[in-house]
Amino acid sequence: MLNKISVTALELTGKRVFCRVDFNVPLDSAQTITDDTRIVAALPTIRYIIEQGGKLILASHLGRPKGSFKPESSLAPVAPYLSKLLDQPVTMAKDCVGDEVKAQIAAMNDGDVLLLENMRFYPGEEKNDPAFCAELAELADIYVNDAFGTAHRAHASTEGIARLLQPAAAGFLMAKELEYLGQALDAPKRPFAAVIGGAKVSDKITVIDTLLDKVNALLIGGGMAYTFLKAQGVEIGTSLVEIDQLDLARELMAKAEKNGVELMLPVDHVTAKAFDKEAAASVYTNEAFPTNEMGLDIGPQTAQAYAAKMTEAATVVWNGPMGVFEFPAFAKGTFAVAEALAKSDAISIIGGGDSVAAVNQAGLNDQMTHISTGGGASLEFLEGKTLPGIAALTDQ
Repeated sequence: MLNKISVTALELTGKRVFCRVDFNVPLDSAQTITDDTRIVAALPTIRYIIEQGGKLILASHLGRPKGSFKPESSLAPVAPYLSKLLDQPVTMAKDCVGDEVKAQIAAMNDGDVLLLENMRFYPGEEKNDPAFCAELAELADIYVNDAFGTAHRAHASTEGIARLLQPAAAGFLMAKELEYLGQALDAPKRPFAAVIGGAKVSDKITVIDTLLDKVNALLIGGGMAYTFLKAQGVEIGTSLVEIDQLDLARELMAKAEKNGVELMLPVDHVTAKAFDKEAAASVYTNEAFPTNEMGLDIGPQTAQAYAAKMTEAATVVWNGPMGVFEFPAFAKGTFAVAEALAKSDAISIIGGGDSVAAVNQAGLNDQMTHISTGGGASLEFLEGKTLPGIAALTDQ
């Protein structure tokens, strides 16, 4: 998947360039953009195409309109916002296909920018309908994909159109994602540690299984840790546990031992009697875990041990929080991991929405080597799956 041509390999002057971006940004009730991370991430590719004299046609989805027009999912608020960032006009199309859009594109000069309306207003987008793909392909000469966050979806604007519009190239953001995530899987600097958190083992089985063939150390936190601890016979009180995954947890621990991977589990916990923001927090070791409390974060000893392990590492991949970091009393473990990574000399790769949110919340995003823009996509990439939006791009 890594051997794809870059936008820099294309002759863009005077060409109509269909660029798939991820402008799925949060909007408040007044339709104001509240977080522009995804827009800013696409700027290097956008600016490059404009500077090369391409006629830039931007395509994205926003929200989940499920194949029908929903005003609250319109990309209209993005056009003026992007226009300010670029310091040039960005025209908003009324649709994403059809004669009116074709006329707007025909009127474009080199370096102009047109933003198409939400791709998911059409059922053909998520169905990857051949007729809809063909309509999109008619709009342009060249295809560029810079939306890593949707690369795991075989949709019309991410996969189908790329098969019809060749050459199909990776934008700078896509290339950066492939470089860092690909390097972590194929040729990581060692020692290589992975920190995996989140609520359920079942959500991360494949990624843990894949990483056990790659890493030197695997650090587990979050709700999923309790399934592993229960599988070892440790008292976990009323903590979240997946009883049907206990055998699998034992298999994964056996695989770690067989592969010589150091698998680290929490040795202490921040607990409460209820899953509640206001619940009183206590700290207990594995040996003293009370039967009537649940673990909601890794404890200070665990946080210290995990931080020390990350300090030794040359590459660290982090996916998933260490606890219920939305509740301030149970956020310390997650922030401790973020701080340890920021201070370390390791190549730090953050994937997954919650880990990224925690890093942003801690104000440490500029101290990480790479923050992935795709939660589901980065997880599937780390699982070793083929991502359709990348597979469809032209090989070097």
